[in-house]
Amino acid sequence: MQPPIHDLASLFSQLGLGNSQKEIDEFVQQHQLPDGIAIYEAAFWNEGQRSFLREAFTEDADWIPVVDELAAMLGD
Repeated sequence: MQPPIHDLASLFSQLGLGNSQKEIDEFVQQHQLPDGIAIYEAAFWNEGQRSFLREAFTEDADWIPVVDELAAMLGD
C-alpha cells in the first residue's frame, strides 16, 4: 500500500491555516463537525476553504484520504 500523497500539515497549509501540530490540535479542539454534515458544509469554513474541500471529493482524489482523516478528527 502506498502512503498518502498529502498529510494533515499540507492540507492545513492548502486551507490557509496554521499547519504546526499544535495549530492542528487547537483547530480540532475548537471545531466539531455536526452529525450528518459533510466536512465541506461546516459553517466554520470560509467560501474558498469550503470550495477546496468540496472539490477534493469531486475532482481531486489525491486529497480525499487526508480530508477524510480530518473529518473523522472533527467528528469525534
